[in-house]
Amino acid sequence: MEKPVRWGVLGASKFARQHMAPAIHAADGAVLAGLATSDPAKAAPFVAFQPDLQVFGDYEALLAASDIDAVYIPLPNHLHIEWAHKALEAGKHVLCEKPIALQADEIDALIALRDKTGLLAAEAYMIVHHPQWQRAKHLLQDGAIGELMHVEGVFTYNNAADVGNIRNRPNVGGGGIPDIGVYTYGATRFMTDQEPQAITHADLTWENDVDVVARVSAQFDGFTAHWVNSMRMHPLQDMTFHGDEGILRLTAPFNPNVFDGAKIEIHQTGNAVRVERFPSDNHYKLQVESFCQSVRTGAPYAWTLEQARGTQLMIDRVFEAAKKDI
Repeated sequence: MEKPVRWGVLGASKFARQHMAPAIHAADGAVLAGLATSDPAKAAPFVAFQPDLQVFGDYEALLAASDIDAVYIPLPNHLHIEWAHKALEAGKHVLCEKPIALQADEIDALIALRDKTGLLAAEAYMIVHHPQWQRAKHLLQDGAIGELMHVEGVFTYNNAADVGNIRNRPNVGGGGIPDIGVYTYGATRFMTDQEPQAITHADLTWENDVDVVARVSAQFDGFTAHWVNSMRMHPLQDMTFHGDEGILRLTAPFNPNVFDGAKIEIHQTGNAVRVERFPSDNHYKLQVESFCQSVRTGAPYAWTLEQARGTQLMIDRVFEAAKKDI
């Protein structure tokens, strides 16, 4: 039997408590072994489902533990790069929440450190591990909708009433694009294996120095794209890939089986519509299992730091284009 990867979590965030820690605990080949938090009350819900969990009083203590193999980092955005570096330097594999950096060039040194240590470091871009996305990419590349002409992506929610929400705070890397633009932009790149040739339009609305509504357009080689991301609009998730012979549409692309049932609609000639459903897959668990497999065997990981850098570079270009559009 292969030795499982023993995981530690830096910080008792709500997202870690609700999604990633349970996913690590449930994943084949993984053990949720440690949690770093100075607040016993925040540790209690984690211990409730993993009684053997070792609770460390600070992040450094967890990184110093010899029986922790990999670290998951769900800290505020502005701390990702710092603690990813520290974890690699401590000899731990790293899975860090998105966005892994606030500027693309910040990722360069992390790539160099990854290569120097020989450890796995990756951004937690979980959607690429979900079968609906893997199937959608196969369909697109197999010509199910002919030649791709346009991509339309929407990811919105409304947290205006939650003034203290970390996403509404500029000093910790908040904003709608860092939080959810990473999905619409990254999904387009993942599906097409292309980078934008130009950001043709960037209309951003700001509150308290964070972007709260973003309407962005881009030109790729052979197709255009338009994305809407907002923290001030009614919740909606949709990714549509429009070809000359059909349409691929994912109606719950980012929170499958939470926002809506995970499915792909394939619209083809003659108004024929085929629906493929994915009712039981948990992309957080699949992400952890894929990470553990790569750690144990050296198998390629589905979302590299270089791929994460590509999305962050695109985000940087959107913010730069927005300045010019003012």
